[in-house]
Amino acid sequence: MARIIDGCKMNMIGKQVKKFRKERKMNQLTLSNKLELMGVYVCRGSISRIEDQSRTVTDIELFALANVLRVDVNDLIDKEFFQA
Repeated sequence: MARIIDGCKMNMIGKQVKKFRKERKMNQLTLSNKLELMGVYVCRGSISRIEDQSRTVTDIELFALANVLRVDVNDLIDKEFFQA
């Protein structure tokens, strides 16, 4: 069976997470701590791996990231992800 993700990019939101996090003057540890307050445990290192697209993101994490960053889930999707 073919894998859904065959390339080196493991998520579609990493670049946008980093962009919105920096716009909110938040470091990775602060983002991690805010997620933890919501009961979503994503360590600082995992935030880094999400941002560099080397880690997948669950639907729960996606929802929590959008909530903490105060954006719509759709705003986190990199619209150029599938463009060659």
